[in-house]
Amino acid sequence: MSAPKTLRPCSVCGTFYPANPPLLEKQIKELFERVPERTIQGRIRGLISPHAGYMYSGFTAACGYSLLRGKTFDRVVVVSPSHREYFDGISVFPGEAYQTPLGAVRVDEELRKQLLEASPLVEASYAGHGDEHAVEVQLPFMQTVLSEFSFLPIVLGDQRREYCFALGSALAAVLKDRKNTLLVASTDLSHYYPGNRANVLDSVMINDVRDFDPERLMQDLESGRTEACGGGPTVAVLSALKQMDVTRMDVLHHCNSGDVTGDYSMVVGYLSAVAHA
Repeated sequence: MSAPKTLRPCSVCGTFYPANPPLLEKQIKELFERVPERTIQGRIRGLISPHAGYMYSGFTAACGYSLLRGKTFDRVVVVSPSHREYFDGISVFPGEAYQTPLGAVRVDEELRKQLLEASPLVEASYAGHGDEHAVEVQLPFMQTVLSEFSFLPIVLGDQRREYCFALGSALAAVLKDRKNTLLVASTDLSHYYPGNRANVLDSVMINDVRDFDPERLMQDLESGRTEACGGGPTVAVLSALKQMDVTRMDVLHHCNSGDVTGDYSMVVGYLSAVAHA
């Protein structure tokens, strides 16, 4: 297989997770070993997964990705927020692959083409893909548990209602005949509140996710009842899954950075959940 011509290099390897492949594989293996065994009935169709440094949110992410061991997916769609640059719209990576220390993950070019045709709000653009970590940190977990798969990285530059639900509808339309696809919403929860306040804010989103209610989640984000950097991507993914007749959502794990560091003065929350049908 020829090398991809347009490769997005890893941006946060060496900071959010190890740049050395054996060390990265070792860390992910150790995270998986800590996850209690759990059986999910039916076919897994989606994950909600955090995107902080692995020392903080790696175990929460592993609770979701561990369920994929022994399973195969033709492709994975990752929807993330844009932390480092604002842009109006939704960008899908126009290049050929994302690079991690574990190798290059190729973009599904046919799916990208169809998604661009499905919604005028989606553009092929490098906006949001340069130094953004929220897509990248998901990939080593996928590369560890899955064999061959392509993927589609999507970044929401603006998380307004119109864009979230438009993306959900467009994804549902292009994936209706691609049943063996995993949808991943990349999000952390509230940021930099004292632990008690963070728990109140985070519980709202956790309940909305558990109830599989993208409309209520959107309303709670808009009203400030809850906060999440990837709230919009989560709404989009939940909306797409519901339109694809996925019916069940299980919350797997949630915590905050204080649970790792012991410092609850200002924390960031993390959530892992799985959608299945």
